[in-house]
Amino acid sequence: MNRYPWWKYLILAIAVLVGSLYTLPNFFGEAPAVQVSSGKATVKVDASLVPRVQQALAGAGLSPDFVQLEGLSVRARFGDTDTQLKARDAVVKALNPDPSDPSYIVALNLISRSPQWLTAMRALPMYLGLDLRGGVHFLMQVDMKAALTKKAESLTGDLRALLRDKSIRHAGIVRNGDGVEVRLRDAPTQARALALLREQQPDLLWVESTDGTEFKLAGTLKPEAARKVQEQAVTQNINTLHNRINELGVAEPVIQQQGLDRVVVQLPGVQDVAKAKDIIGRTATLEVRLVDDSTEAQAALSGGGPVPFGTERYTERGARAIIVKRQVILTGENLTDAQAGFDENQQPAVHLTLDARGARIFRDVTRENINKRMAILLFEKGKGEVVTAPVIRSEIGGGRVQISGSMSPVESADTALLLRAGSLAAPMEIIEERLIGPSLGAENIAKGFDSVLYGFVAIAIFMCCYYLLFGVFSTLSLGVNLLLLVAVLSMMQATLTLPGIAAIALVLGMAIDANVLINERVREELRAGASPQMAIHTGYERAFATILDSNVTTLIAGLALLAFGSGPVRGFAVVHCLGILTSMFSAVMFSRGLVNLWYGRKKKLQKVSIGQVWRPAGAVAEPGSGVSVGKQA
Repeated sequence: MNRYPWWKYLILAIAVLVGSLYTLPNFFGEAPAVQVSSGKATVKVDASLVPRVQQALAGAGLSPDFVQLEGLSVRARFGDTDTQLKARDAVVKALNPDPSDPSYIVALNLISRSPQWLTAMRALPMYLGLDLRGGVHFLMQVDMKAALTKKAESLTGDLRALLRDKSIRHAGIVRNGDGVEVRLRDAPTQARALALLREQQPDLLWVESTDGTEFKLAGTLKPEAARKVQEQAVTQNINTLHNRINELGVAEPVIQQQGLDRVVVQLPGVQDVAKAKDIIGRTATLEVRLVDDSTEAQAALSGGGPVPFGTERYTERGARAIIVKRQVILTGENLTDAQAGFDENQQPAVHLTLDARGARIFRDVTRENINKRMAILLFEKGKGEVVTAPVIRSEIGGGRVQISGSMSPVESADTALLLRAGSLAAPMEIIEERLIGPSLGAENIAKGFDSVLYGFVAIAIFMCCYYLLFGVFSTLSLGVNLLLLVAVLSMMQATLTLPGIAAIALVLGMAIDANVLINERVREELRAGASPQMAIHTGYERAFATILDSNVTTLIAGLALLAFGSGPVRGFAVVHCLGILTSMFSAVMFSRGLVNLWYGRKKKLQKVSIGQVWRPAGAVAEPGSGVSVGKQA
């Protein structure tokens, strides 16, 4: 009746073993480290950088715990912060000989002290949020007026092309603040233009006016269209920041919108505010220009003399010099997507998708410049580099562009990533910055750990005193619940914050409630005169429905917080929902397994240790119930 088959005990043993294994890394703490990541979009970090870092450290007489490539950065771990600072200076000197033009970003960081055998098994500690790990916090504001001005600038070009295609002559199209103004020579032309623009540009509100002999059409964005432009500006800025920061390998960044025009950027584990500003400020601008292959340009390249008028000298990937014209054909605003793929000859290529305006410009330019080269430049901090300079083989229309040539699949993927990174839709400025030191983070961890520990001990004392041996079983199942919860969070690589620790403390109180229901159900059966074995069996069976109902309703509330919450609320909800699931397993299956293991083998069980079972006054205990009888208080 109260016996588990062997496979159930095997499941319980495996669960405890896996839980212990994946919880273990969280007890090793963090060590100071130096992180080396790309300082330019065209500089790639790979395994070849590891020996260079090792050589720089050896030259400075420093011995790291290890140096290895993790993601898109190389990390070197040290035993103390003094060695960490010396290592940073040595690596910066070795990798960035020109401080004014650094190729790599060398930042201070914190990484786990877990032994290598645990890391090899993908047993990693939970990510810690900014309030626990320390790091930098920025609140950035998007210049919404600049976003509207930028939109008006792009509209002037669209309007020129639209009127030209319909053969409507105008006297000039200019930007006027956040709107556009079209000047026309007579009333009939004004009427034709107004009808066309109202049909083709529904997002603009058009107003007619006359100034002497000049007829005007003033267009301003409708409120809903202006709001959409602003929302898109914030979204594009967030995506751009994600691309740049993720490419740099900064651990667990948090980038999210706050309000209508603000963006929160949190970089846990980064203690160097200057480097953090450098990281989030690295937003690239894309430009497409024609290459100057004239005789004068070739002479300037070979002889190192001055470049021809209207051109500039840049460096192509591979450190080769190239001269391009100053005139900008397209910018990153016209690029909607960039994906790596293959051309018709099954050679690696990059496939670009342009917007309508960019497609028209690109078609005209390629038609007029067949067999000439076109350079794609990426600008960062005012300095530009040529990503690629393909030859135009034919007119390219339809907004689909293919870049192919002598590149590997890895190079095509890298080029697509660089082009997708794009530029900011509107300028941003830091209006608040906050540094949380590792000592404050360690203090928060200690307080959070103490709150969970003291809560666990208090619950354990009460359960053991009130339910005796069944209380011990409940305490052990509660410990397994905590073990499994931490293990699941570690496996998911979830980010733990102070609200998450609060959720763990709350889960402990909720999880023990299931054991209280089970124990009281068993007491009820004993009070009704059932035998100990039958009381245990019936108590668990009848308590399960109540436990399931209470946990499902609580889980619904947690899922609502997860769906509609953000930031700390969402972090609380994640731990809360996972804790409910692990408590169901530990309170029902693991607790029952311990009881069955202890009492199930006893065929003639006379009594159980579950504390005092109170009976109504005058009631007589059934023979074999094995519990003491007392009067109801």
